[in-house]
Amino acid sequence: MTTDVLFDDDLMRRYDREGPRYTSYPTAVQFHDGIGLPAYAEAAATSPGALAKAPLSLYVHIPFCQSPCFYCGCNKIVTRQMDQADAYLERLAREIELRSRYFDRTREVEQLHFGGGTPTFLGQDRLASVLDAIDRHFRVTRAPTRDYSIEIDPRTVDPQRLEALVELGFNRMSLGVQDYDPEVQRAINRLQPVDTVTRLVDKARALGLQSLNFDLIYGLPKQTPQTFAATLAAVVAQRPDRLAVYGYAHMPQTFKAQRKIVAGDLPGPAMRLELLRLAIDTLTAAGYLYIGMDHFALPGDSLARAHANGTMHRTFQGYTTHASRDLVSLGVSSIGQVGRLYVQNQKTMSLYSAMLDEGRLPLHRGVVMTDDDVVRRDVIHRIMCDNAIDVDAVERRFAIDFDAYFADELERLDTLIGDGLVERTDRRIALTPRGRLLMRNVAMVFDAYKNAGAGAPRLSRVI
Repeated sequence: MTTDVLFDDDLMRRYDREGPRYTSYPTAVQFHDGIGLPAYAEAAATSPGALAKAPLSLYVHIPFCQSPCFYCGCNKIVTRQMDQADAYLERLAREIELRSRYFDRTREVEQLHFGGGTPTFLGQDRLASVLDAIDRHFRVTRAPTRDYSIEIDPRTVDPQRLEALVELGFNRMSLGVQDYDPEVQRAINRLQPVDTVTRLVDKARALGLQSLNFDLIYGLPKQTPQTFAATLAAVVAQRPDRLAVYGYAHMPQTFKAQRKIVAGDLPGPAMRLELLRLAIDTLTAAGYLYIGMDHFALPGDSLARAHANGTMHRTFQGYTTHASRDLVSLGVSSIGQVGRLYVQNQKTMSLYSAMLDEGRLPLHRGVVMTDDDVVRRDVIHRIMCDNAIDVDAVERRFAIDFDAYFADELERLDTLIGDGLVERTDRRIALTPRGRLLMRNVAMVFDAYKNAGAGAPRLSRVI
């Protein structure tokens, strides 16, 4: 599969608009109240994964941070009081037990991800207690094929702690780097020297971790092409296996911490484009393959191999090498998928806690996919993962006439074809190197909710 990408300034400016990231379809915009226990129980009992006793994926949300990063839009609680964490972990253990009742114990946990917040806010004993609770109620594994990952704030972990995390079973780690320039770090309230990360990278290599991911952000306050070039040079020298390079979305009306950022310090649209181009040019020149959206990987990494052989998938955790699995979500605000059901937990700690104290799963909202949603989800994910739609394959999977089913969409697609984002042959629709950076725009053509005018007023911009 091609990994070529071509940066076209004019197209990037013209198509820079708000749009979903398509970690799900329907997207979270379409989630609604009223998804209760009966819907969850039915989905858990009748999903293809349940019927086949297929492996599971688990996501655990740890919402705590010791200090606020001003750019952050995650669901988090800033505190240094460990008693808050203890109360949360007590209820999290209760949720693990309650939720496990809906899943056959023979279904191995193939994929496990701890996100946040800052999961490493928890000390080793507390983190071990969560894993012990999971082990009691689900079938965890030490098989080398497992994908057990944890997000790390490098300021909260030293090489010795990293070794302890590996002993707990984690074999993949994601480090929040964001930017190495001291001025940028001060502007976002996240000071972490390059050497701090380098020591962790060296230790991770010595421990034989399967994959190490860095998160970077472009469009931060005080960022310039010169400072970001220095960050990218340091990152290339550290050689993580994967990289996610996100565009900063400034929404202070939604995220309180972002009100600490001085709007005048943010790069303008033209500079944001320049920063993105710099990241793409630097990373691809250093041997990284452009995977899709904002992700890059070295050719030997499992994500790059999955992209090459057409087995890459997209979930709430982003791109993954695993086939579609039932995703069991645990913790406040976490989102999961079981069969055709997307479901999110209560987003506030008070409601999450109250429901568990009553012995109830803290379900908040979600959506059940219709037959049409399933078809469109497949098409959109093929755009996002394969950069192409195999028309014959879609028709075989869903017993439809593609041209008739998507007649309106194909008419809208003509504009993108004319602009050079997409090429269409009789049985294949493929993104061009110019279009790969704008795959969200192409995916939006097939989004029935977006085209019906039911989109959210606040989504991240494509660039």
